[in-house]
Amino acid sequence: MARAISPRRKWTITVVAWLLGLALFFPILWTVLTSFKTEGEAIASPPSLIAFDWTLANYFEVQARSNYFKYVGNSIVIALGSTLIGLLIAIPAAWAMAFSPTKRTKDVLMWMLSTKMLPPVGVLVPIYLIFRDTGLLDSRTGLIGVLTMINLPIIVWMLYTYFREIPGEILEAARMDGASLAKEIVYVLTPMALPGIASTMLLNIILAWNEAFWTLNLTASNAAPLTAFIAAYSSPEGLFWAKLSAASTLAIAPILIMGWFSQRQLIRGLTFGAVK
Repeated sequence: MARAISPRRKWTITVVAWLLGLALFFPILWTVLTSFKTEGEAIASPPSLIAFDWTLANYFEVQARSNYFKYVGNSIVIALGSTLIGLLIAIPAAWAMAFSPTKRTKDVLMWMLSTKMLPPVGVLVPIYLIFRDTGLLDSRTGLIGVLTMINLPIIVWMLYTYFREIPGEILEAARMDGASLAKEIVYVLTPMALPGIASTMLLNIILAWNEAFWTLNLTASNAAPLTAFIAAYSSPEGLFWAKLSAASTLAIAPILIMGWFSQRQLIRGLTFGAVK
């Protein structure tokens, strides 16, 4: 029988968890606060946490200088597009590895994982040349394709882990009832693994949203997402800290809002199959 946690230990764990949470959140909080300062107050020493003249001028100037809604539109299309295509490829692949494994399945999974260990700069030149010769530079299609391939190993690994928790007998029963392979995946497997698929989708959207290396090197203006939007606020003379903070706040706001409203689904998916 599990031993009950004492009230004192419970309070200690709660306090430590809150302190860690605040420490992790503090850079975001500081960025948001800096976005409401003037440039002089942003670089003042010592800096002021809340005792400063609050202003929205940075946000107005950022919007006047850059079309924020164009960048956020590109980010949404690229993140959702790469995620949906990745799921369409990964669900059948993970099904095959989980329910019809071969002696090479583990090797394939490890090979896929090993591709994430390759530094992106190592393949930048050939991918850039391919994009240049095929007319994919500065295009949403090109970015969706490259981000799909980059995040596909993670999607397959996560879905494989979730699918392994589903009893194979249920799928066998569906086959005995006459279900085709496509119907088995769509109507039996997918609903049962929905929490895992949802958490995989959310994580991949976050990864695609935050991707900076490929978006900065393969785009210029037409398909530039919010990572390029932020990078535009640096200059050879230095950084405009207040305006950069305003741009960063605008860039992270959509993903923070999405994460806040989907946190329950994300936690449910990440713990899917953990308790039996």
